[in-house]
Parts: sequence; C-alpha cells; structure tokens
Amino acid sequence: MDYSHLLATNYKSIIAQYLEEDVPSFDYGGYVVGDEDKVATLYCKAEGVLAGVPFFDEVFKQLDCRVEWTHKEGSHLSPQGKLAVAQVYGKARKILLGERTALNILCRCSGIALRARQVHDLQTSKGFKGVIAATRKTTPGFRLVEKYGVLVGGLDTHRMDLSSMVMLKDNHVWSSGSITTAVKNARAVCGFSLKIEVECQSEEEADEAIAAGADIVMLDNFTGEGLKVAAKNIKQRWAEKGVNHFMIESSGGITYETCAQYFCDGKKKKDHPFYIDSFLSPSLSIDIDILSMSTITQGVPHVDFSLKINKD
Repeated sequence: MDYSHLLATNYKSIIAQYLEEDVPSFDYGGYVVGDEDKVATLYCKAEGVLAGVPFFDEVFKQLDCRVEWTHKEGSHLSPQGKLAVAQVYGKARKILLGERTALNILCRCSGIALRARQVHDLQTSKGFKGVIAATRKTTPGFRLVEKYGVLVGGLDTHRMDLSSMVMLKDNHVWSSGSITTAVKNARAVCGFSLKIEVECQSEEEADEAIAAGADIVMLDNFTGEGLKVAAKNIKQRWAEKGVNHFMIESSGGITYETCAQYFCDGKKKKDHPFYIDSFLSPSLSIDIDILSMSTITQGVPHVDFSLKINKD
C-alpha cells in the first residue's frame, strides 16, 4: 500500500518547521564542508519496518537533494550489521543540514511501524478479526509522522484529533452531569457525520450510553476475561431489543505482551440475528470490535539508522 497518497500539502510545511528548529540561524558545520557534490548512504542497523519515506524525501527535497531507495516502504528490515537502504545525492552542506532531521523522523516512524507490525502479526496468528488501533497519545508536533507509522505497520490510526470523532471520557461525563446529557449535547453540535464514543466503567454505564445513542462504547480498564464477559452481556442484552447500531471498544493498559488476552475468537457468526457481512459491522467480532493501545506509539524503541557520506 502506498500511504504517501494520503498526505496533503501540510506535511511540507511541517518539515520546513522541523528544519527551522534544527538550524535557526547559522549552519557552522555546513560552512566547513561547502558545496561540493556528494553521495551519502542510508544504513539500517537494527530490525525495523521501513516507514517515513515521504517525510525523509521531503527533508532533502527542500534542500535541493534527491533520494534513491533500494528498499520499499513497509519492508521488514533485519540487517546483519548494517544494511544500505537508500542513497542521498546533493551538496555536502545540504546533505548534512538535513541529516539529523531526516534520521529522527525515519528512526521514530520505523520503530512505531515495527511495533504495529508485531501486533498485527500476533492478531493474525490468533485469528482476531476486530480492529486494533493506536490512540491520540502522540508526541506534540510529531503526530502525523507517528500515525503514518501506525498505518505502514498495518494497524488502525483511531481518531487523528479532537475534531475527528467525539469521544466523551469520564471528565466530560462528570462535567456534564450524566452520560445521557453529554451524548445529547454532543449530538446537537456534531451532527450526523461524526461518531460519538463514550468511555464506560461498567455495564450499566454502557447501557446508558447505548440508550442515549452512542455509536461506540469504550469499556475502560477491564481485565481480558472481564471484558469478554461484559461485552458479551451487553451485545446479547441489546440484541434481544433489536438494537445493534453500536460497537464495543476496549482500552486501558493493553500492551503487546497482554493484548492477546483481550482477543475473542473473531468468528463471524451468520446465525447471529444481527449478522452483517461488512467491515466494521457491530457483529464483525460479535463481542469485541476494537482494541485501542497507546503502547503502539508510546515507549517504542527507535530503529537505528545512520547516514554516511561516501568516501571518494
């Protein structure tokens, strides 16, 4: 998949800001090396999933350099020592001016893509058919890069920002007075085009959210077994009333090491009274439709890349 086509023009201004942050005034090192034409090799020195290519390319495009890749984005890299994955052509000072910014982006994005790929592979091996998504717990100023890495790794980005979906968490509910009031107020302004999700601490709260018209109920901080029991109870209770417009999400403390505990069997059951054969239907995984994990973007090791100017 070529996810670069998702990027609008705003990422170019973000790259310009990154470069400005790194060189706010004089480029002393650039003065030392001058304008001689050089070629630099990009090496991968640790396991990773190559991600962030469009951002890397844009760094050097803004510096009048060009990049030629020998590996495609999304490739799983397992170097023995170091592996050449690209060549950068340009003036020596321009290559070195963009070096650290480009590497920071690539190292971070590829680390996230690796973690996402590991979770995706585990999901596939266990047969879980629900959606696994990252969260909005990202680095300020770096969200676009991090969410992009999640996509390259094979997982869902969840909402991109506060304007993408209405998520009513405990603080929203407490400030509004009740789940019902919070959902009513949200729907009054977000209209039909946005989904409303409500964070719930119990089956009772989930029932209130569904009755109020929530599209997604998030069962927060449940154990794996506790989640499966609660989700099954909620789905069956509302199925008996002919209601299946909602999905169930689980979040809170889920990691790569523990996520399999939250997987249900993932089988589509065509004898289910509200079976719908479509992606993201409420009956896709019957009980648990979405798992969201902040650990896809938080606390993830970077992949080690380096950029070395070739010796003549």
